[in-house]
Amino acid sequence: MKTVFVTVGTTSFDDLIEGVTCPETVQVLKARGYERLVLQAGRGSILPAADSCPHVRLEAYRFKDSIADDIQQADLVISHAGAGSCLEALGAGKPLLVVVNDKLMNNHQLEMATQLHMDSHLLYCTCSTLTETLRTMDLSVLRPFLPGQPKNFANFLDKALGVQ
Repeated sequence: MKTVFVTVGTTSFDDLIEGVTCPETVQVLKARGYERLVLQAGRGSILPAADSCPHVRLEAYRFKDSIADDIQQADLVISHAGAGSCLEALGAGKPLLVVVNDKLMNNHQLEMATQLHMDSHLLYCTCSTLTETLRTMDLSVLRPFLPGQPKNFANFLDKALGVQ
């Protein structure tokens, strides 16, 4: 069963939860073959009921100790632009659509999403463009996000600091 996993991390991002569960967006997801929608709703005021999206199987919760299993089972991850959530999805090799909260001031999340998009690791949008982005997205353009090379960085630091 093709699954979309949506995460807002530890934040409150009701606009994303509302946007992804609105009838038009659910119809787009269904048209793209997704049948299951799993929502991690965080601290928000909205926690949709299982029967609130009649065209897909909906599961929603606020928090879990780990979302790793949900990410692993997903065919698409839709996430807020928090670094931890993005890196966890990318590290699992999952197609990622980041929804930037454009209501935040000094939005550093946009910078990260823009750079990772320019490097072809993810797609991004805002809540107002979510449905259209889902309708037109081409996940085949995404490239795997390769993990960092901490040993190389450590060697560089050792050399720069004269420790080696």
